[in-house]
Amino acid sequence: MRFILLIVFISTPFKVTWAFAPASEYPGGSGTVTDSSPRAFSHPLKGTSRTERREFFVGNSFFRDPWVTAPASTEARDGLGPVYNAVSCGSCHNQDGRGAAYRDHGVDFSLIFRLSRWNLTTHELEDHPVYGEQLNPLGVGGVPGEGSASVVFQYIVGTYPDGEMYKLRRPLFNFSALIYGALSQGDVFSARVAPQVIGLGLVENIDEVDLLKHADEFDVNADGISGRPNYVTAIDQGMSALGRFGWKANQPSVRQQVAGAFLGDMGLTSSLFPRSTCLKHQTECVAAPSGGEPEVEDLVLERVVTYSQLLAVPKRRNSQDPEVVRGSVLFKKVSCNACHVESHLTGTSSRFAVLNNQLIWPYSDFLLHDMGPELADHRPDGRASGSEWRTPPLWGIGLIPAVNGHSNLLHDGRAEDVEQAILWHGGEAQSSIDGFKNLPKEDRQALIKFVNDL
Repeated sequence: MRFILLIVFISTPFKVTWAFAPASEYPGGSGTVTDSSPRAFSHPLKGTSRTERREFFVGNSFFRDPWVTAPASTEARDGLGPVYNAVSCGSCHNQDGRGAAYRDHGVDFSLIFRLSRWNLTTHELEDHPVYGEQLNPLGVGGVPGEGSASVVFQYIVGTYPDGEMYKLRRPLFNFSALIYGALSQGDVFSARVAPQVIGLGLVENIDEVDLLKHADEFDVNADGISGRPNYVTAIDQGMSALGRFGWKANQPSVRQQVAGAFLGDMGLTSSLFPRSTCLKHQTECVAAPSGGEPEVEDLVLERVVTYSQLLAVPKRRNSQDPEVVRGSVLFKKVSCNACHVESHLTGTSSRFAVLNNQLIWPYSDFLLHDMGPELADHRPDGRASGSEWRTPPLWGIGLIPAVNGHSNLLHDGRAEDVEQAILWHGGEAQSSIDGFKNLPKEDRQALIKFVNDL
């Protein structure tokens, strides 16, 4: 493990106390910021230049402020819809954090639903022919929203080997007011909540070779872990590229991730995605006015991309607490780090110096893993199967309650805290979960305290 040397001067003349802090205390490398307030996820990386900070704050305005219906006097940010999920990026990624998924037992707009249909003849998964790739519950004036979702929870009670009980909740969704008719046989959907957006530029700058060295698609080492990459189309390059972003690693770059969210969540076209989401039979949607071609101009897109790339990761709070240190040992003992790989070294290709040559600690391999039938959405995405998910990074996880006022985790927000998130794991993680369950209660609590310090 790499360490950072801290020199602390005490009031006694000529006496110096030396303390060593693990490098993992600064998960975003030298750009790590010190903040545990509700603004913890909203800072630019420490060390950004004045010019970069100017671009960052311009991008922040387009990320945070609402987009409006076209035509409007605010031409730089009009063209919302015609159907959409939210009016701004910040609506779902509030304070650059994680969506709640559920509010007052209802579905929060930060939880989106991806749709597809199995072709019963070819047995291939296709874009949904009626609603498109994503259900949009809202519409601009004169354009109806496509429908809405509601949720009820099924509660599952379990018992640890030491007798302590736990309770999990499984969301069961129902769709109503579907204006083009009910979903039918062969239709599949995937509920996905908006994650926190810190550290994206650092992840993008990890060398592909570094990520692929953790892949073991055919489980050659017979450890039960067979992480594999998802290769997707990089639109601006016209070629296949390693997926790094999204719940199933279906986006290869921050730019494509941002442009995809503009289109899917807000109905805003860009040079990367120039076609509207309106389908031919959606007559009101097709007839609605446009905010330009494209609606998100390249300069605006690039500023939002810059903003997303330069969002900093906050410092850990209690990395030297004895219980947290013990929890980190237990995290490795039960092999959580087989998928939640602790650290990576970023490359040298970014135009931003603060993203280059950084030792970072995201606790993820960013690869696909089969998480078993309980977490399966049965909707493949690229090379990702219906039961595979990208390992999400854990940095910042303990600050979600401070930033967003909740602790809902996993792709659909079903887990109400870290313990529940761990217990939902299956598939390739089953042996780790069995190891966690067999720990004494005080050890389970120490491991959870460690994760919450990340």
